[in-house]
Amino acid sequence: MIVPRLNLVVSLICREYLAEWSVVDPSFSFTPVVLSGDNPQCVLPEIQALTSKFMLYITLISGLLAAITSPKIGSISDRYGRTPLLALTSVGGLIAEVITILAAKYPDDIHYTWLLAGAVTEGISGSFIAGWAMTHSYATDATQPTKRAVAFGYIQGCLFTGIAIGPILAAYIVEATDSILSMFYLALLIHLVFLCYVLFVIPESLSRKRQLAAREKFNTKPRDERHIITRIKSANLLEPLKILYPTGEGSSPQLRMNLLLLSTVSTILFGSAMASMTVILLYSEYQFHWENKETNIFLSVANICRVSALVIILPLLNYIFRIRYRNKVRRESGIELVEHKSGSDQLDLWTIRTSLLFEIIGYSGYALVRTGSLFVMSAVFAATGGIGSPIIQSSLTKHVPHDRTGQLLGANGLLHALARVVFPTGINMIYASTVGTFPQLVFVILAACFGTAFLCSLFIRPHGKSIQGFDSSP
Repeated sequence: MIVPRLNLVVSLICREYLAEWSVVDPSFSFTPVVLSGDNPQCVLPEIQALTSKFMLYITLISGLLAAITSPKIGSISDRYGRTPLLALTSVGGLIAEVITILAAKYPDDIHYTWLLAGAVTEGISGSFIAGWAMTHSYATDATQPTKRAVAFGYIQGCLFTGIAIGPILAAYIVEATDSILSMFYLALLIHLVFLCYVLFVIPESLSRKRQLAAREKFNTKPRDERHIITRIKSANLLEPLKILYPTGEGSSPQLRMNLLLLSTVSTILFGSAMASMTVILLYSEYQFHWENKETNIFLSVANICRVSALVIILPLLNYIFRIRYRNKVRRESGIELVEHKSGSDQLDLWTIRTSLLFEIIGYSGYALVRTGSLFVMSAVFAATGGIGSPIIQSSLTKHVPHDRTGQLLGANGLLHALARVVFPTGINMIYASTVGTFPQLVFVILAACFGTAFLCSLFIRPHGKSIQGFDSSP
């Protein structure tokens, strides 16, 4: 849906822009905009800028609301289970899809700005941020720490498999049906199927016993002036981030440093990815004059490389340098290596740092190259760097007790939601301002962001102390 949705917005904005221009200048004539086809009359810097700003508004609304709701959803899931909250996160997307269909089908009656209402429903339900946190919380419940990064890698591999296959599928479906609306009807159906699947098929990962224990722990909080304190805390958007700075028994300065640095790197990665997604598509179509089919192929190639890294390279590294090494030591010396229950190990850290170097190379390439083939090659480097994200998420969960996983990932979701606001705001505004002069500036800035994340990763230390007893309210 990435390309059809973006092209729909471009078409709707172009349609109104050209119509308004014809009113200002009666002598101006233009070819009617076709929602299902390519529109060369819309390849204008002004329309690029308007589209970039409108996509920014959608991101701002959804991101700000998700920043408020996703930490609460994560914390509640520790007490009431993952699947009900995961189902909730999909409801907003379903409603947003209905609004998109209506705006595309009746553009004369329903203005494209109604898409902002879809962003509101998506944000209130936690959007992709909360859904992603719930998915990783589910995987944390069901996997051992030594295999968690691989499990997270498989989940992200599934995500990017969809992103790789989806654009090509979309191109052929739109071509076969001669209607971009067919893709939005299909997306609506997928939302409904997913919602039913979560509610009625997959089992709950968090046992009833653990849910009750988490509720009992939550209910033991002091009730003196509870209502006043709750209101004050509720007004503080950053209150959930307290879990990233534990101060109670079992905590340590290095532990706090690890949590802060890992969450910072995770936030930079997520924010940069969210900011660059739309800009890369807009830039490639503007710079290389790619049409819908070429853009879809580019997306598919990039994401096939990312999937290969996640489902082949990452499990292979885990097997060779962790599982196979442990088995070799046990065979040769008869000694069973003690598994560290908390913190990242050396393999985690070196993989994170290497992946960030690949991201730096990829985004530097975006800024430097001037041919489509080299642009694709840069995307391959950037995509290979995607193996760092699941390892960072896995490393974060290794630093907290099991009954705080949802709370931690919810807090991380808050940072992601804020990054979803801040990064796209800056990047889209810069691109809108420089698209006519130096459009590559955004990629220079993004490469610098990954460089900052790399520097942060150098200060993360392996195997922090256990924090089973740290003081942080759920």
